[in-house]
Amino acid sequence: MSTVEGSNAPDTGSGHEVDYDHGGLKKETNWWGAFVIGLAGVILVTGIAPVMVTTLGAASIPLIIVITFMGFLLCLMLAEMAAMMPERTGGLPSFVYPAFREKTPRLSKHLNGGTAWAYWLGWFPVAPLNMILASFYIADRLNLNTEAGFTPINTFISWWTLGIAIVGILLFAIPAVLGIRIGAAFATVLGLLSMIPLTFLAVAWIFGGNADIGNVTGFTHLDGSSFFSPLDGEGWLTICLAYGFLLTWNVLAMEAAACYIGECHDPERDAKIAMNLEGGYGLFIYTLIPVGFIAVLGAEALSNPDLVDPNTIFVNFAGEIFGTGGELLNWIIAVMLIVALALSALNAILGCARSLHQMSVDGHFPRFFSRVNKHGVPSRAALFNVAASLIVVLAGGAVEIYTFSNVGYTSAIIVSLVAYFMLRQFKPNAKRPFRLPGFFKWVALIVAACLFVMWSYGGYQYSRIGDTRIYFFLGFLVLLAYIPLHYYRTHVEDRREPPPGPTEQTAGMEERIHEK
Repeated sequence: MSTVEGSNAPDTGSGHEVDYDHGGLKKETNWWGAFVIGLAGVILVTGIAPVMVTTLGAASIPLIIVITFMGFLLCLMLAEMAAMMPERTGGLPSFVYPAFREKTPRLSKHLNGGTAWAYWLGWFPVAPLNMILASFYIADRLNLNTEAGFTPINTFISWWTLGIAIVGILLFAIPAVLGIRIGAAFATVLGLLSMIPLTFLAVAWIFGGNADIGNVTGFTHLDGSSFFSPLDGEGWLTICLAYGFLLTWNVLAMEAAACYIGECHDPERDAKIAMNLEGGYGLFIYTLIPVGFIAVLGAEALSNPDLVDPNTIFVNFAGEIFGTGGELLNWIIAVMLIVALALSALNAILGCARSLHQMSVDGHFPRFFSRVNKHGVPSRAALFNVAASLIVVLAGGAVEIYTFSNVGYTSAIIVSLVAYFMLRQFKPNAKRPFRLPGFFKWVALIVAACLFVMWSYGGYQYSRIGDTRIYFFLGFLVLLAYIPLHYYRTHVEDRREPPPGPTEQTAGMEERIHEK
């Protein structure tokens, strides 16, 4: 078992140290690389903001702000944990095992493996979903025929959509397995091409002169009813929890930057910069974009699909701000959105591959996932994500994928928040290069409790309202697949071959730490 030098609190005794296995990946990036790849979580605003404002109108704004602020708090807590454990890789699920292992050694193994598997279920479907959405824009711009298709499972998907999505996923597998430096460089190009115009749109409406902030301030539904009024026969609290479940899959995803802290040159420093920057920028984008939609377009247009289609809302929005730009404006917006979706798909392949890798290194998942290629990348885990993504493409629709995937994602976040509490409660004197105020351990529990209600009750209600209950329960079925995979590692592989020592990458890393 490897203990990171520098993780121990000075003069406090060995009981205060945080003991954990290294991730064993090469350190070839910095805070910028973690931040720019993590923008994949912020970019999910392109999918959720149109859905929320065309469904709930201004009544969606308080919900968006509250849950996005939870995401900001999550980023701060992850910055503290990542700086405490600078050699862990895979983001939030990787901090669960060290947090629980001393107090609950048997349970901690399953919390570690189960949380990483749930996180995988939460992130890998982002690739097929985003490629499906990107295919809509590509087909529209190129006037491709999207009428002739077939019906896999129960959702229509055209042949063009299927083909474009599959090609896109296979293309992103290339930078995903060529190393973090190439992945970060690729993400930088995609990030700049998408986030600069998206940031500009987020603030341009404020100075455009045609925004009516009165459209927002009442927090009314599209029909003019108050925030606390029933909607389609559902009470306001049920609506909040149901759509809160939908939001958590998107607005909490800015935590993705934490997946790459263990590959930074100076993780103790870079964790603070990357996570604070990601959380602040995510709060900025997720708030201003939907507020801008409502202020500029208004309830009447948002409630009329002939005037504003969720799939083309950015074109409508930009047209109102800058005037009708014709075909050129349509192309600019389409390219921005395609590039944004592509970046998010790249992270979906990269990020949770690290989580599977770390779980395997910890001894709780098949050795297949711990293998690292010559570029220092868990390539087998990444290619496993690609294969799973190709299967999920057949689901075809965003609502189905949202429901299926978020069963895993939000549950992983809930456990990681409890892990933060455990570390602050039982390791208060451990060295923390970035330390939040002490009351944050209670904030973590409060946020975890709120998310649990949204995940359980809200998730079921959303699946009922959206008629996706089969996908909701399918998500739980996939979570249970962790059991045979864990059993195979611990009862077949480990009995056939003793647990391996540190990988060559880990050993090399320990040498570099010792040299420093």
